[in-house]
Amino acid sequence: MSILKLPHARPATILFDWHATLVDTRDAMYHAVDDVLPKLVEMGLVERLVPAEDSRTVEDARLVKYVRDNARLHPKIKSERKVSRTDIFEVLFGEDHEAKRMAHLEFDRCYRRHVGEAVPLEAGIPEMLDGLRGLNMGVGLISNRKREFMEKEVANVSGEDWRPFFDTMVCGDDVPHRKPWPDLLLMALQNMGVKPDTSCWYVGDSTTDVIAAKEAKVTAIFYNGAGWNQNWIDKIFPGTVRHPHKPDAVINHFYELTELVNRFLKDYAPTAISSPG
Repeated sequence: MSILKLPHARPATILFDWHATLVDTRDAMYHAVDDVLPKLVEMGLVERLVPAEDSRTVEDARLVKYVRDNARLHPKIKSERKVSRTDIFEVLFGEDHEAKRMAHLEFDRCYRRHVGEAVPLEAGIPEMLDGLRGLNMGVGLISNRKREFMEKEVANVSGEDWRPFFDTMVCGDDVPHRKPWPDLLLMALQNMGVKPDTSCWYVGDSTTDVIAAKEAKVTAIFYNGAGWNQNWIDKIFPGTVRHPHKPDAVINHFYELTELVNRFLKDYAPTAISSPG
């Protein structure tokens, strides 16, 4: 297990990101992003791309340059399937929140043509979610995706309806600001009657998930399903004044999440949850 440090509090509530955390929505997301990028010129967003000197990493600057020059994603990004739509827009537009809002709205329009069946990212995820609920733990789902799409995807994960696993689901168009703002997490906790503190764990696969968790004052668990090495994790979470947010723990597989939960609950719960896989 790649633990940066143990979470500070045992979990009472766990919130999960959706795409690239619990499920793979196949290539639909990348198809929609590639539909958006050629429209940046007509949307007036090319001139609002982050300047190279303001990029967080050299790799981020290269991504911006490739999009500026080619109006599409580099094939390697799509083949590796490691970077989320939200992180792509964060890299492209940085602190320009209006540009990101416009990009997300156009993404929603484009994604409608590609939305389809979701598949679990790992075996045993339904059993894990059911086990968490069996411990009387609140379980919520959040996503920057539009509710129209989330309702379809959550109800059809390899033909199974996953909606009963979650006490609440909050989507990108339910709140004023999407991740990395904390609005999604705060609304989910409000729906569940829970105050935001470190006893809420949020599990997500992107830097924006970690930022949103930290801004909401909850525990950030980074799901490294993409298999980044430790050098890359240190690079994307540098802990600098400009980029201060770091996850409280890093997991590579969901059995590591259940190990973390069991470690905290063993003195409080008569039965531990079983690990996926």
